[in-house]
Amino acid sequence: MDRLRTLLFATAFYGLSVPIVLLAPVAALFGQRAFRRWVVFWTQYHAWCARYLAGIRLLVEGAPLATPALYAAKHQSFFETFELVRMLGAPVVVMRQEFARIPVWGWAARRYGVIVIDRDAAASALRQMMREAKAASAEGRSVILFPEGTRTRQGEAPALRAGLAGLYRAIGLPVVPVALDSAKVWPKKGPMHPGVVTFRFGEPIPAGLKRDEVEARVHREINALNPNE
Repeated sequence: MDRLRTLLFATAFYGLSVPIVLLAPVAALFGQRAFRRWVVFWTQYHAWCARYLAGIRLLVEGAPLATPALYAAKHQSFFETFELVRMLGAPVVVMRQEFARIPVWGWAARRYGVIVIDRDAAASALRQMMREAKAASAEGRSVILFPEGTRTRQGEAPALRAGLAGLYRAIGLPVVPVALDSAKVWPKKGPMHPGVVTFRFGEPIPAGLKRDEVEARVHREINALNPNE
């Protein structure tokens, strides 16, 4: 049954995602606001497919801030990449460089407003990333970062990468840790399973703290739903 649910989800979501992405340049002709609404529509369609085809329900504990913030989230599946964009109303997303190179999709992502991070970047490229983050916060948009750098399995809690500390210093916004447990319904390998995914928005960490303190609090709180932590 899980394999059938996974097939139904993949057929419906990815099948319609192709024309949605290909039509992104058309949506962009109507301005930035219209383009972001197009992206949010895509995330809403993803939420519908996850709920009614894959049987994945969402439980939210806590709440996002009413003002811009840097959201540092656990990353266990593609589920949260769409859900956080939907819940936060089209925030800026920090993504790895290889995703931004995908034809059409990469162009659409940059048009939407992403911050591309290159793990092997020179100092000049890192400074450019910081400038883009500052511009996003000046525009009144929140920023999403997955500080562990990659998808993890349940129970895994790798060390944070350096990008969190740099963005925290650059944009001067509070950090909201986001714990989640999507791997139990959408594992890194194998079919999806019906169930409940919990998103827990932690207490905001104020700007201006030392790097070690911020990283320790973020690492602890984003793994709050991690069964081995």
